[in-house]
Amino acid sequence: MNILITGCNGQLGSELQLLEAGLPNYVFFNTDVEELDITDQGKVDQYIEEHEIDGIVNCAAYTAVDRAESDKEVCTSLNTVAPVYLATAIERRGGWMIHISTDYVFNGKAYRPYREEDTPSPDSVYGSTKLASEFGVMKFCKRSLVIRTGWLYSSFGKNFVKTMLRLGRDKDSLGVIFDQVGTPTYAHDLAQAIISIIQQGITPGMYHFSNEGVTSWYDFALAIHRLAGIEGCQVKPLHTEEYPTPAHRPHYSVLDKTKIKKVYGLQIPHWEVSLKQCIAKIAQE
Repeated sequence: MNILITGCNGQLGSELQLLEAGLPNYVFFNTDVEELDITDQGKVDQYIEEHEIDGIVNCAAYTAVDRAESDKEVCTSLNTVAPVYLATAIERRGGWMIHISTDYVFNGKAYRPYREEDTPSPDSVYGSTKLASEFGVMKFCKRSLVIRTGWLYSSFGKNFVKTMLRLGRDKDSLGVIFDQVGTPTYAHDLAQAIISIIQQGITPGMYHFSNEGVTSWYDFALAIHRLAGIEGCQVKPLHTEEYPTPAHRPHYSVLDKTKIKKVYGLQIPHWEVSLKQCIAKIAQE
């Protein structure tokens, strides 16, 4: 089976590449913009036909949430239009597609974990473009599977964990938002879930995935420092309004993972267990 991975240099794409060596029955075509510009429909069609692609894992996305507010055209091109190009091209081959979406499709005003059937209501350009991508992918590829996730981090790339490690060592104090609640997602765990889905076969539809548990950004930062042995930095809780940003962040974005666990038999680790593993890996680099 020939599988196209887009956005291979990002956090999730990098974690997927680590797992590919253990899958000799699959041929992975790892691409980023240098190898394949997915915003160019002609190039997408040509690549998928030339390499006889059977399935796609679309990890590519415009994820600069604040910049997206003033860069809507580019954000829309990568987040909404490009996934439709991929979906349309793979549908012609009778193939499947796994597309990664986000908790930002919800406005964060819920009081319980969001289920797949809950009505989305994004409050940002980023969230709106990702919601549109969900509709597009599922419309144009019958064998499509969309995974919403959030608070993604890894030993690769730039993310909250690595920022807190750096600031914790460089500063005596820092402020972190305490009134935004969600669940951190270790990209390695999501990558393993995706591989499991590929091996078991695509059951089309919408799914939610994050690690287990619930926390705030403030408590997440405290856990990062505690697990990394950082003691000299005082972390202070901030209200959202004390740290204004161009894009609205959901105050509550916990995702209900019952469906993906039931359909694919996944055992998902608690967020702090996975955080400990990631910090240990970063320390070895």
